[in-house]
Amino acid sequence: MAEPALAGGPVRWPARLTLSATRDGDATRVHARHDGPLRLLKTLYPDGPGIAQAVLVHPPGGLVGGDRLDIDIDVQAGAHLLVTTPAATRFYRSVAGEAAQVVHARVGEGARLEWLPQETLAYPSCEARNEVRLSLASGASLFATEVLGLGLPAAGEPFDRGRMLQHLEITGQWLDRGRLDAADAALLRGPCGLDGHAVLGTLAYAQTTPVDGAAALLDDARALLHEVPRAGVTLLQGPRGAVLLARVIGDEVEAVTQALRRVRALWRQRLWALPTSDPRIWAT
Repeated sequence: MAEPALAGGPVRWPARLTLSATRDGDATRVHARHDGPLRLLKTLYPDGPGIAQAVLVHPPGGLVGGDRLDIDIDVQAGAHLLVTTPAATRFYRSVAGEAAQVVHARVGEGARLEWLPQETLAYPSCEARNEVRLSLASGASLFATEVLGLGLPAAGEPFDRGRMLQHLEITGQWLDRGRLDAADAALLRGPCGLDGHAVLGTLAYAQTTPVDGAAALLDDARALLHEVPRAGVTLLQGPRGAVLLARVIGDEVEAVTQALRRVRALWRQRLWALPTSDPRIWAT
């Protein structure tokens, strides 16, 4: 069922992108269809033909009230797809209702997905929804990151007006859903909430079987984050598989991003036997 909007108003500038990744021998092939200003910029293979890196772009550069981006991803059996963006997703001040980005991804049997967008920035006075729903078939696994920056503190513009609905879900395994309202002082500034910090980062790894060596993965990730004042790592195990989580709260997007990338590199090497490999587009 569709989520209710944070604020009323019609969709004024919709855009949709559908990605399909298929296994073709030793290679992963990516096919894309788009409608509106949302595109697959390029597909890169810096780690060889088996791992496709898809770079998505939204030429308008941000979302205002009435905009909606829909991204549908289908990673078919045996394929390995990494999806990223060259720049932040920006939710600007809204005067015409909610702006939304909605991502649905299905990861087929034995397939792998890495959902690694750049940070999301919630500008003061935005009315925004950022929703990611991921599902895994038997033997599938994924990494997903989200770094959310509230306001523009470096420019002296705190998140003192506006609302943001953040939804990250791995179907049947984990759900993280939060309504961040600038008027909610207990959440944004209270000691049991963000405690006045403006950046919240999340890294999730999920698979449909128990995680071998989970204790070492947790301990080593915590060691990587030992100098980060507000960070935590945990493991969720259930009948539908396992989820490893790392959360970081901070004041700078870059510091939170780099902390999560260190953990992702460790887990990627241990769990997938793959070397550290950041998307090539991040270096440009």
